[in-house]
Amino acid sequence: PPDTSLFVPVTLKTDSSADVGVGAELTQPLDKELLKVLNRFYKRKEMQKLAADNGLDRLFHQAFISFRKFVLEISSLPADLHIILSDVCCGAHIDDVFPYFMRHAKQIFPMLDCMDDLRKISDLRVPANYPEARAIQRKVIFHAGPTNSGKTYHAIQRYLAAKSGVYCGPLKLLAHEIFEKSNDAGVPCDLVTGEERTFVDPEGRASGHVACTIEMCSVTTPEIAVIDEIQMIRDPSRGWAWTRALLLCAEEIHVCGETAAIDFVRELMYTTGEEVEVHNYKRLTPFSILDQALESLDNLRPGDCIVCFSKNDIYSISRQVEVRGLECAVIYGSLPPTKLSQAKKFNDPDDPCKILVATDAIGMGLNIKRIIFNSLVKPNVNEKGEKHMETISTSQALQIAGRAGRSAMTAGLHPTAEQIEMFAYHLPDATLSNLLDIFVSLSQVDGLYFVCNIDDFKFLADMIQHIPLNLRSRYVFCTAPINKKQPFVCTSFLKFARQFSRDEPLTFDWVCRHIGWPPLAPKNIKDLVHLEAVHDVLDLYLWLYRFMDMFPDSILIRQIQKDLDEIIQEGVRNITRLIRASDTSVSDPLQNAKPDQKANGLSPKVQRGSRATMNSSLTSRLVRDGLLTPDMIQQLQREWSKESDTSKQSDLNTNYFKTEKGKQRKKKK
Repeated sequence: PPDTSLFVPVTLKTDSSADVGVGAELTQPLDKELLKVLNRFYKRKEMQKLAADNGLDRLFHQAFISFRKFVLEISSLPADLHIILSDVCCGAHIDDVFPYFMRHAKQIFPMLDCMDDLRKISDLRVPANYPEARAIQRKVIFHAGPTNSGKTYHAIQRYLAAKSGVYCGPLKLLAHEIFEKSNDAGVPCDLVTGEERTFVDPEGRASGHVACTIEMCSVTTPEIAVIDEIQMIRDPSRGWAWTRALLLCAEEIHVCGETAAIDFVRELMYTTGEEVEVHNYKRLTPFSILDQALESLDNLRPGDCIVCFSKNDIYSISRQVEVRGLECAVIYGSLPPTKLSQAKKFNDPDDPCKILVATDAIGMGLNIKRIIFNSLVKPNVNEKGEKHMETISTSQALQIAGRAGRSAMTAGLHPTAEQIEMFAYHLPDATLSNLLDIFVSLSQVDGLYFVCNIDDFKFLADMIQHIPLNLRSRYVFCTAPINKKQPFVCTSFLKFARQFSRDEPLTFDWVCRHIGWPPLAPKNIKDLVHLEAVHDVLDLYLWLYRFMDMFPDSILIRQIQKDLDEIIQEGVRNITRLIRASDTSVSDPLQNAKPDQKANGLSPKVQRGSRATMNSSLTSRLVRDGLLTPDMIQQLQREWSKESDTSKQSDLNTNYFKTEKGKQRKKKK
């Protein structure tokens, strides 16, 4: 049964011209016992069960309250309802009220009349409903193996040899990499990401090959399709994109991923009547686990990569590395395409940069010799969209260090704009967020699939609900990839939507005024973080190129984004100086860790005694802005403690000398 508590009642408008006083003329005015009659109807278990059978379920109470208020407060009831209530007051059976109660319930909850249609629209049990794809017998090849096994290389060789092809990857960087490799190999290839469409043909004609991010994969019929990192089909938020790509219309599909996904892909392809040919690959370089922790950053060697799970830890560790006279590259998720240059810098044998500090998103063909975990605790999101901190499992550690296997999988699905529009046709008064909730509540999937998490989508939908937009435009805005933790990006999203709703184009000059262009070079980490947010705002503008008339200056925006990228690159290259400008204390979290923390590669946590400091408003702001870490706070506390002891000793000495001088004066007198 659907979660009917999600349904929002519609406010009824009374038609004063209909049946005015007719019921009272045919019978008699309703007496004071009417309230007791209605309450007796509400308490009957038979009526509650009958209402649930008609779709009311948890809405029965809400519908009754509305019905009772309607009956008691309206000046003139409809004639048929007045007559039946009069009969009940005179001894007729109370159950005779039920048809009129249901009529009122369907007026305030119109979805009850179209529940069957809504269920059909949200039926996701047969997602492989692409007629063109099912009309051909496709060939599916699974390239399975760990990282650095050559599986993607072999798939790309077949892609380059084909007359036409599409590469689908999880990251813009991977799409860029295939775009460059393809064109360098003499195979014209276009690039399509959420923010960019690059045609190699000077006149803008589409090439036979295209490299794209997985969400931008179109359901077309190229000769070859390469789907990278297929295990991400189980991702709680993005899995739907891999599901759709796997079911698209290419004649030959090359799937690349972990060995653990083979059986699942076979099972999915069984539902489409297609077999899977498996090619297994072994790791090209040996993989081993060290028998002891690093213990100190003094023990770093060229080719080391320190993996952190927070941006604050990245800032702290990178400073510790460069204080030791070592140059390091920095890569993390919210960093714009700068991380491509950082990756090249680390890989360049002639570059002095030989240490990498990064988050766990490091699968970009980097020449890493050792993976060192700064922490074994990271934020995680489960399939329900709930966020929590948890210790990474052994398989996750292997996945990061060597891309080993994962657990069993299901494939993600996601409501389309067309499905939501059909819902809106039946429920014209519902908000987009409410439509999404009802869709998920009514959706039906079989054991191979799940409905992807839509919390971020709903967050954006609620943010712009008050802005007048048509449903399709609203849907497109809400699918924009925005980090909702960045206030400046969210504010910009809101301003973009408001300007769009006024039918006022978002010009280059308008955007420059909003972001404060040109920016100053970052002086500290807070400035660098803000520039990253500005970069995301420009990404948002480019992502909305779908509305070309309203976002007309994408070429100019792309140019200043490149200029901004260079400013951010310079900031990242000087990240140690920026950190030093934010805080002067230096500590080695690995060196100061307790023995059990060293064994696990964990950095020390803030001690109980520092809770008061952590709760202070200034410290909280500095930690939130990335200017302080718990390790830095500990160091500051130690320094303050030393200064306090020195100050006390100085005061004692001063008092002693004052006392001695006083005694000497008295003796002289």
